[in-house]
Amino acid sequence: MNLGLRGRRAAVAAASSGLGLAAARALVAEGAEVAICGRDRERLGAAARRLGEGARPIIADVSTPEGATAFVREAEDALGGVDVLVTNAGGPPPGGFASTPLDAYAPALDLNLLSVVAMCKAAVPAMQSRSWGRVVAITSISVRQPIPTLILSNTARAGATGFLKTLALEVAKDGVTVNSLLPGFHATERLRTLRGGDWDRVAAEIPAHKVGDPDDFGAFVAFLCSEQARHVTGSAIPVDGGAYAGLL
Repeated sequence: MNLGLRGRRAAVAAASSGLGLAAARALVAEGAEVAICGRDRERLGAAARRLGEGARPIIADVSTPEGATAFVREAEDALGGVDVLVTNAGGPPPGGFASTPLDAYAPALDLNLLSVVAMCKAAVPAMQSRSWGRVVAITSISVRQPIPTLILSNTARAGATGFLKTLALEVAKDGVTVNSLLPGFHATERLRTLRGGDWDRVAAEIPAHKVGDPDDFGAFVAFLCSEQARHVTGSAIPVDGGAYAGLL
């Protein structure tokens, strides 16, 4: 299927590894020009080389609103504009209510909520002016089904989901779609850090009995950015092998 992304310009945050890199890889495969960012110059350069000529590496730290804004601005300069924005960031430290101090919440909100707001504020107005744009946010299944040991992520990403839904309703008339994908357990370094490298043990907790493939996730990102997905907006879609247990 031709997704209609050839020549589109995409900014993918935190894409030197994991789900961000998988999203960038899928967009490059569809013919998009892609700016990726990360904090580690060596790892980011290696990722860009793997992606090929369609990738532009940008050193940026999206853990603050200022850094998030700067990434979009540099991506616009590098690509001549941004048609597709994929927001993404690492997760804050694990912990529960009792073990998490109050002063840990502000950095988590910067990382997983305000960075999303900042990237959208930087990219979406130009999309509206062109009557075409795609925003896909990589969040977490925790916004539907909070994870007990991740109170900071649960809190910040739920706020981001509320923001994204509101934004989607405001800009739908302008040809801009805004959706989020809610990953469950995928084979990334983040999951390895949280759960160790025993993928069989992790898979046993998933109804599909397999840990998610980041490339499958990336393909879903690319579809939501496509022409064919023009009527999908305001959605928060679990990609979790059936782990989310709710009806809606």
